[in-house]
Amino acid sequence: MTFVAVKPYVVINIDDIGMCHGANAAFVALSKAGRVDSGSLMVPCPWYSEMVELGLGDPSLKIGVHLTLNAEKKHYRWRPLTKATKASGLVDADGFLWRSVPELRRNAAPEAVAAEMRAQIETFLASGLKPAHIDGHMGAALSPEFYDAYLALAEEFDIPALRPAGVDVYGPKHNLGAVEKYFYVMRADRLWREGKALVDRVLETPWTLDGDVRERYGALFGGIGPGLNFFALHANAPGDIEAIEATAQIRIQEFEFLASDAFGRWLEKQDFMRGVLPA
Repeated sequence: MTFVAVKPYVVINIDDIGMCHGANAAFVALSKAGRVDSGSLMVPCPWYSEMVELGLGDPSLKIGVHLTLNAEKKHYRWRPLTKATKASGLVDADGFLWRSVPELRRNAAPEAVAAEMRAQIETFLASGLKPAHIDGHMGAALSPEFYDAYLALAEEFDIPALRPAGVDVYGPKHNLGAVEKYFYVMRADRLWREGKALVDRVLETPWTLDGDVRERYGALFGGIGPGLNFFALHANAPGDIEAIEATAQIRIQEFEFLASDAFGRWLEKQDFMRGVLPA
């Protein structure tokens, strides 16, 4: 076990806040209802400033930095804060962040990625918010080419970081492309010896509408096990997400499920511990 606790420790986190107004609205509503523990904010995105305003107005909202190195939507795109040139490899031919993580890994200079991650953290800190954690949009920051810079920034800025105990327990690994498992084993061993909290399982949104929603999320939350469990969820209120991407209904249905009385009753019966990501 990489995280010592008498009971399973669970962090229910909403990714992609700041991407659109509906993401912010869902996160705030679920936080106030006690259904989620934290959210991960995309600094380069159009609705970042709204979430900053909401966070400054309500310190009970626990907000982390969702380090954003990809802009994956078809028409709804964003650019790096560092104004990176094409020569940096950080942006595509149109000047936007790459749509996929493998494209980013093939093209981006690691130093350009490190500079962009730093700029996003510094921008977040300059807003006056205190980061609950850092993690990576689509897992890009945890790619082998960039992971050491990610870990160094967490250490430099003294921010808890999502550090998986291995790539096999990292739900969003499907975004990364081919990776060498031994790379993550070596990093996890070093982090464990340094006394860092390692996440035993990262459980991600089921990206499907197949079957009954209660069964889908029953299976997802049934994956909670010993140690540290981090849920990378993507709840979104309806209104603007429908015009942005094909997964809109999955995100909306997830929001409705997490907000439901049935999920609230289930949470109340659980014996696990909950909170933000530990250092």
